[in-house]
Amino acid sequence: MRKLLVGIWLLLLVIAVGGLFWYNEYRYTLPTPVPVNYKAVSNGTIIKLPNGVRTTKARPVLLHFFNPDCPCSRFNLKHVKSLIAQYGNEVDFAVVLVTKKQITEQEVRQRYDLNVPVFKNAALATACGVYSTPQAVILNAQNQLMYRGNYNSSRYCTDKKTEYARLALTDVLQHMPVATLPMATKAYGCSLAENLKAERNVQ
Repeated sequence: MRKLLVGIWLLLLVIAVGGLFWYNEYRYTLPTPVPVNYKAVSNGTIIKLPNGVRTTKARPVLLHFFNPDCPCSRFNLKHVKSLIAQYGNEVDFAVVLVTKKQITEQEVRQRYDLNVPVFKNAALATACGVYSTPQAVILNAQNQLMYRGNYNSSRYCTDKKTEYARLALTDVLQHMPVATLPMATKAYGCSLAENLKAERNVQ
């Protein structure tokens, strides 16, 4: 009888852990809910950047919206670093940190080995129309919004055919119109709503 109870308990534990894992995986496959007060920002809009992002006016900019509390943000850091390594001589990169955590920009640079500027700037997320992480925003040399969207259709950025941000970056560097698919611009990941609210209350 005791072995039976232990067996049932272990079975329930496995089901609970499996269910929790499935729920956490499943919810990130769904589009991020659009905030009620969301205002869309169209391509071509000029975005005012904080001082320190640009190294030269002649280069495009990629803003990486990052929340260290978001599993999706952590999973795609390797991919973001690969973009920095590949395009760092042609593109200015910056990380836009949006989080409730009391963490400094310097701590983020050191902890995640990011050799690019890091900014805590909730207003920049709103200005770019970003409401989830991770998201990429690409501006041309004139600070015009050319792309806002996902890095990949895969949560782990492993699908070479759907490297949306990389493809958009290539188009911008070649001065071509950015071709996007619906999957590229429909936000997935972690909602920024609560983090944006918390950061505004602090400011």
